[in-house]
Amino acid sequence: MSIWYAICEALPFEMLQWDFMKNALLAILLMAPLFGLMSTMIVTGKMSFFSDALGHSAFTGIAIGSIFGLAFPIWGAVIFSIVFALLFSYVRSRSNQAADTLIGVFSSAAVALGIFVATLDGNSFTKYNKYLIGDILSVTPAEIGALALTFVGVAVFWILCSNRLTLASMYPQLASSRGIPVGLSQALFTTAIAVVVTLTIPSVGLLILNSLLVLPAAAARNVSRNLKQYHLFSVLFALLAGISGLIASYYLGSSAGAAISLVLALIFAISFCFRKVRR
Repeated sequence: MSIWYAICEALPFEMLQWDFMKNALLAILLMAPLFGLMSTMIVTGKMSFFSDALGHSAFTGIAIGSIFGLAFPIWGAVIFSIVFALLFSYVRSRSNQAADTLIGVFSSAAVALGIFVATLDGNSFTKYNKYLIGDILSVTPAEIGALALTFVGVAVFWILCSNRLTLASMYPQLASSRGIPVGLSQALFTTAIAVVVTLTIPSVGLLILNSLLVLPAAAARNVSRNLKQYHLFSVLFALLAGISGLIASYYLGSSAGAAISLVLALIFAISFCFRKVRR
C-alpha cells in the first residue's frame, strides 16, 4: 500500500491527499474490471437478475454471520453465496423451468430468509442499512487485498475459460456435443459471480449492485462489432464510470456507488444513440 500511496501523492489531484480516497480509488481500479468482465457473461447468458439474487443471498449470509458472532460477517456471506450459487446451478441443470423463474424463486427465498434472520428476537434491521447503500470510502486495506486476489482469480479463470463459457451460455447443446462440461462451466461461473458480488456489497451497496453488473456489457453491446470489442468496451466503460463516479461523489458529497451507476446509465444512453446513428 505504501507504493500506491506514493504514486497517488505524486499525482496533482486534491482528493488524493486523503488516505481513504487513495484506498477508494485502488478499490475502484480492482472492482471495475471485475464488473466489466462478469457483466459480459451475465448479459450474454440472460442472467441479469441473478446477481441481484446473489446479493440477497449475501445479505442473508451477513445476517447469519452476525448472529453467530463472526468478526468479519462478510466471509459468512461469501460461503453462503457460493452454496446458494451452486444450488441454483444444480436446480437449473435439472429443471425445465425458465432461468428467470428459478432466479425469482431463489431471490425471493433468499431475501425472506435474510429479513427473518436479521429480525429474530426483535432485533433491529437498521444495523444492516450500510450494506444496502454501501460506502466505498470506508474500504480497508484488508478488503482491497481480498479484491486483488479475486481479481487475479477471475482474470485467470477468464483467460482459460471465457470462450467455453460463451459457447456454453449461448449454445449449451453445441457446447456439450464438443465435450465442454456445460454444468461445471456454469457452476464455476456462478461461483465467481457469488464471490464478486459478496465482496463488493460493502463498497457499492446491495440496492445498485445489479446495475453495475449489467450496464457495462449492455452499453458495450451497442458499440462493439465482435466478441473482443465486447469484452474490451465493457471493461473500459466500467473503469470510466468507476473513476468518474468516485470523483463526482467526492465533490458533490453523494454516494459513490450511486454516482458510478448513474455514469454507467449515461454511457449506455450515449452508446445507444451512437448505435442508432451508426446504423
